[in-house]
Amino acid sequence: MRIDKFLWCIRFYKTRSIATEEIKKNRVSLGTSAVKSSKEVKEGDVIKIRKNQIDYKIKVIQIPKSRLGAKLVPLHIQDVTDKEQYELLKLRKMSQDYYRNKGEGRPTKRDRRDMDEYVGNDIASDFTDWDDFFGETADGTENESAENED
Repeated sequence: MRIDKFLWCIRFYKTRSIATEEIKKNRVSLGTSAVKSSKEVKEGDVIKIRKNQIDYKIKVIQIPKSRLGAKLVPLHIQDVTDKEQYELLKLRKMSQDYYRNKGEGRPTKRDRRDMDEYVGNDIASDFTDWDDFFGETADGTENESAENED
């Protein structure tokens, strides 16, 4: 099976075209050398994949016939990635969480819509007649209350 199709079948990449692009960018290697999309994968091969700034290593146990369900993936590959790589991933996640906690900083689109809905209903009900608000009557003259203020 081709390596791009294999990576798609074991759900490492969402689409086969994404897998092909990553292979073209030399982020996938078989052993120590970079591969092309057409490279055939065999049982026992160790594939190195650079994804999300982490170097994953997977060992091919069995070649699937088609795309697998997520629960069946461990039957076909074995994860032999160094524990240090997963620790790096945890550190990156923690540093991102530290940068901005939920609820701080700029409101999200959903927050903004909630605020607009809360504030918007009150404003619309208070100012239904704009002429009264600006102090003009229908004939274009100002209301008496507006004249008395001067």
